[in-house]
Amino acid sequence: MALTVLMNAGPWLPVPPLGYGGIENVVATLVPELRRRGVRVVMATVGTSTVTADEHVSVFAEGQFGRLLDPYNRVSGVPHAHLQGVLAELRGRGDVDLVHDHVEVVGPSTLAAADVPTLHTLHWDLGRHAPFYANLDCRDAVWVNGVSADQLGKAPDPLRQRVLGHVHLATPLADGAEHRRLPAKADHVVVLGRITHAKGQHIAVRVARELGWPLVLAGPVGPFRDAEDLRTGLAARPELRSTNPDVRYFCEQISDHVDGRHVRWAGTLHGEDLTHLIATARAALTPITWDEPGGTAVVESLALGTPVVGFRRGCLPELISHGRTGLLATPGDEADLAEQLLKSPYLDPAACVQEAVERFRPAVMAENYLRLYRKVLDHAG
Repeated sequence: MALTVLMNAGPWLPVPPLGYGGIENVVATLVPELRRRGVRVVMATVGTSTVTADEHVSVFAEGQFGRLLDPYNRVSGVPHAHLQGVLAELRGRGDVDLVHDHVEVVGPSTLAAADVPTLHTLHWDLGRHAPFYANLDCRDAVWVNGVSADQLGKAPDPLRQRVLGHVHLATPLADGAEHRRLPAKADHVVVLGRITHAKGQHIAVRVARELGWPLVLAGPVGPFRDAEDLRTGLAARPELRSTNPDVRYFCEQISDHVDGRHVRWAGTLHGEDLTHLIATARAALTPITWDEPGGTAVVESLALGTPVVGFRRGCLPELISHGRTGLLATPGDEADLAEQLLKSPYLDPAACVQEAVERFRPAVMAENYLRLYRKVLDHAG
């Protein structure tokens, strides 16, 4: 497909990220597949991004993720500054056929005035910005897609009128996964992702301790990548214990349980350290307390032959085949979650891998996005 696409990944993290970074991992997975199909990609990201693209556009030299949960009046200018750079780039050239935007709220509200066909991917809980979506007015410039059917089922009418469909997330770990030798399982379970109340690490701690199964938490705490980073960071900025919701959650509900044996916080992992942790886990535990829209950790776990056990909500029923690639419990029922987790060693890791190969390879996601690009361009006339 002979296209030039400006891929707007935003100002928060490099592409690919070093460890945590759901949206940025999705973009890093998508861009190489698009370029293999002849799409010319202009990356709008931060200066430390290393993903190969035809051109790069940056406003910030480094990712601004550490500021993401700062008070609004301190951080609101960050995405706007990034979008100003994107608009300046679009005004200065006439060869961009389509913008693929991944920046929450600021992206569609700004790009609606750019007069360039835009596909805006919704990666988040739509209830978080209900007034914006309920009054959405993008003219004919911006169209949207979701990352699960469950997510789009909650869209208000003005947003629903702009929806072109949903595309499930993919992982490079699914490429050739059927030929990868799976390691022996250890005795731990793992929770992947940012340590925050919505991910339910406090529930995972209770369930794992009840069963006597070691638990590993892999992900950042607010802006802090690991225990040493957290220690020195809080020494310098002790107010983050109360002002940053994720830091407060970790300090109040998780840290007392982290003893290095029953519960371990591994921090932000990437590369072989992360894949080995996942592949050797009995299960990936996802005790989410919200309707997760995307599920990057789910598809990564399946690709590495690790079944997923979680609550039956959000995107999980779309990604997991209950009794084959994972097990789903009644939302909020910790006894049921523990019961399902006990069954997880009886699931076949090869079935998890096969599901990932068939459904969650990068090529599958790229073809689905090319189909949506054609729809956007058709609407643009």
